[in-house]
Amino acid sequence: MFRTLPKFEYFSPGTLEEALAFLRENGDRTRMLAGGTDLIPQMRWGEHRPEYVMSLGQAEGLDIMEFGEKTGLKLGAMCRIAQIEKSPLIKAHYPILSQAASVLGSKEIRNRATLGGNLCTAAPSADMPPSLLALEAKAVVATSKGERVVPLEEFFKGPKENCLGKDEILTRIEVPPVKPHSGGEYVKFGRRRAMEITMIGVAALLTLDPGDGSCTEARLALATAAPTPIRAKGAEKVLSGKEPDEEIISEAATIVVGECSPRSSWRTTEEYRKELIPVLVKRAIKRALEKVG
Repeated sequence: MFRTLPKFEYFSPGTLEEALAFLRENGDRTRMLAGGTDLIPQMRWGEHRPEYVMSLGQAEGLDIMEFGEKTGLKLGAMCRIAQIEKSPLIKAHYPILSQAASVLGSKEIRNRATLGGNLCTAAPSADMPPSLLALEAKAVVATSKGERVVPLEEFFKGPKENCLGKDEILTRIEVPPVKPHSGGEYVKFGRRRAMEITMIGVAALLTLDPGDGSCTEARLALATAAPTPIRAKGAEKVLSGKEPDEEIISEAATIVVGECSPRSSWRTTEEYRKELIPVLVKRAIKRALEKVG
């Protein structure tokens, strides 16, 4: 284990074009630095020994936060988690996203960590992906040939693996507008109440028919329930088109377990995670229903 950082050369481009040009030449030898809350510890532990570290902190246009009633939300990859947590705009239109941000790490971590870093690290336990998956967000990726748009479900390829090529950069996340009469909730479970890595995380977003109270659309997403953050689409089908009473909610929660493939780790066992999942799914669904406006 390294107690100090290994030697590296530092590069801080002022534009996205400069960053992409640098990666075209040095992508195999470079790690990108956003907030540094994951990369720096990993380098200290010896997990990464890059020849170059390229900071995106000075690159223009990567910290945007824009919203339109018809177009939805655009969040730059360099938006700080604390910005997402505290933004009145996000609290008003995407409260489930603000809620997820509020339970990520400590206040100090949230002030440094970025949305792009949290997603690109691709940790199964990351707190931001479940809510973004429930919101059906898309990742916008810059390449030397232009932009490509990737559904967030396809962004994660495995534990700590994403879909980015060596010469590509995640620039922003785009989130469609939330439908009227919707409510969302993110439930995080860990050994401690704060500064804890997620043992199981569940995001629920439900849309109800204001006439008969039936669920017109349901989205459920989980963290640490599989090698990547996942949508529980089988359970979503159970909820859709029905009035979400206790029986339907219990059926959906049971189906979620079959859609998950949690593993044992030093935090807890696979068996315990499977016991947690239906409990937390029920809790997330019920709290989401309480928030339907």
